[in-house]
Amino acid sequence: MLDYLIVGLGLAGISFCEQLVKHGRSYTVISDTSQTSTLVAGGLYNPVILKRFTLAWKAKEQLAMAIPFYSDLEKKLGVKLNYPLPVYRRFASIEEQNLWFEASDKKGLAEFLSTEIHPNKNPNIDAPFGYGEVLGAGRIDTRTLVSSYMAYLIARDFFAKETFDHSELQIKADHIQYKSFKARRIVFAEGFGMKQNPFFNYLPIQGSKGEYLFIKAPDLKEKSAIKSSIFCIPEGNDIYRIGANYAREDKTNAPTDAAKRELLKKWDGFIRCDYEVVDHVAGVRPTVSDRKPLVGQHPEHHAMYVLNGFGSRGVMTGPYASERLYKSSTSDYFLDKELNLARFTGKYFQN
Repeated sequence: MLDYLIVGLGLAGISFCEQLVKHGRSYTVISDTSQTSTLVAGGLYNPVILKRFTLAWKAKEQLAMAIPFYSDLEKKLGVKLNYPLPVYRRFASIEEQNLWFEASDKKGLAEFLSTEIHPNKNPNIDAPFGYGEVLGAGRIDTRTLVSSYMAYLIARDFFAKETFDHSELQIKADHIQYKSFKARRIVFAEGFGMKQNPFFNYLPIQGSKGEYLFIKAPDLKEKSAIKSSIFCIPEGNDIYRIGANYAREDKTNAPTDAAKRELLKKWDGFIRCDYEVVDHVAGVRPTVSDRKPLVGQHPEHHAMYVLNGFGSRGVMTGPYASERLYKSSTSDYFLDKELNLARFTGKYFQN
């Protein structure tokens, strides 16, 4: 009898596994790696919403948990995951500079927004109004994280690579059974794949497709992540990740020519050097109508839990939400109403 069966191995699944390890719980992960949003994610941890110069939801608390979380994983897996780097917001006007200064005076934002305007020193970037710097930001190599963590699980026989068949799940009085697995609890961390889950598909997972291009630009020589109309994230060896777009109609993981054209048009708007497109990736982010995660217990089947809806901020949200789900599944700890999927329970009973 396992303590937990986990379905999915993206940022949500990995974060929850680490909670179980921390508390000495037994578990197995089932995943077919069909959901690619973690694999293709930009991986930035950035506490500020740079479109509006506002603090992201629970950013300070999440960042305080995320940095030591990934540091511990680096030691455990023997890989490099965390790449601290400056994040610069490219200003389009003097008015944006003024808005930045106003935001830097606001409670909660002061520690994350530098009050210095950084002049552009890169001749291959058009940024006449300079940059504002976000403090305490960086990038997690999510692709290395997933592949290394999967290898870690496989080596310990904690992983089953298969497509989860919800029709095979049996709900018993004090546990669940799935094929040969018995567990006291099951946690669905399926990302956008939750749309196919008959137990939780009443939840408002919308899905937002994001596409990134990988650009080789030997003359660019930029070491900071730059946010203009799109992000430019240095990956090393003259490779830059640019993106992403937000497409709500297309729910496939296939890269599209339309997104490529859109991204290159924005890229060409501020880059002044030659480049070559060397790769193009896509994935569907698990987004929610109110932009908050989905965490908690099924309203009727109390051995079933969900951990989902991280959107584009899974690197920061994963450790925070996972800790709270674990506490709520093993004690009388009450989830914050902003996290708790119970905020949508009324819709479940209407159906």
